[in-house]
Amino acid sequence: MGQLFAKKKPVSRITEQDKAVLKLKQTRDKLKQYQKKIVVNQAKERILAKQLLDQGRKDKALRLLKKKKFQDSLLDKTDVQLDNLDKLVQDIEFAQVEIQVVEGLKGGNEALDALHQIMSLDDVEKIMGDTEDAIAYQNEIDDLMAGGAGVEQPDEDELLAELGELLGDEAEQELPDVPVSDMDLPVAPTHELEKTKSRDDPRTLVAS
Repeated sequence: MGQLFAKKKPVSRITEQDKAVLKLKQTRDKLKQYQKKIVVNQAKERILAKQLLDQGRKDKALRLLKKKKFQDSLLDKTDVQLDNLDKLVQDIEFAQVEIQVVEGLKGGNEALDALHQIMSLDDVEKIMGDTEDAIAYQNEIDDLMAGGAGVEQPDEDELLAELGELLGDEAEQELPDVPVSDMDLPVAPTHELEKTKSRDDPRTLVAS
């Protein structure tokens, strides 16, 4: 009975790549601590070498300086190793990202394939055709509801011409009537006036 209600052991999500990255980072941290220790020792031995020179113990001071040169070479080597470790960590982490991208693309392609199986091109064409038929049917209903089914729509040019005629009739109706007088008006001459040779006296103008 106890086995039936026993809790399942949780599945670890830590991959082998994660373990490798963690180990590389731990090694990197140890190298940095090693470098720090060397730098601290060099500072102390530099002070000691100066004291030995002041005491006239030149041989021991030279040995400390030689040791410092050797430690400098160790620091250079550890710098190269740290660069290699950092590059390896970055390569592994980037490879993990690439794996996630590939898995995402794979899942997306599978989802698209499933959708394509649900709806084929024939289904899409049928839906589009049914939609066009429904729209055309609705347009016919709208025409019937508006009372315009089967009625020929008037030409716009004819409507504009008729509107112009209406405006012309209104303008004629608004013009005032001209009064007619019983007075006899002089008759305008129908012949041309002829000028005399003298241009100074206007009274020389005579009728021909």
